Amino acid sequence: MNVLNERTLKGIFFGNYKPRSNIPSVVEKYMNKELEVEKFITHEVPFSEINKSFDLMLKGEGLRCIIRMDA
Repeated sequence: MNVLNERTLKGIFFGNYKPRSNIPSVVEKYMNKELEVEKFITHEVPFSEINKSFDLMLKGEGLRCIIRMDA
């Protein structure tokens, strides 16, 4: 789903999130600058290092990790 600024929501690991019911309110809050999504992203890793992102989250050292498919 292309949300805004060429960002695509693919899915999440952990968390209590229901895309069908939550996306409209999340996008509205983001558009109104009530939600700063960037503050929740703690790490970005290439796909080749995906296990690192799981380790960070399981240790409590990463809130949300972005997995770069093109890296």
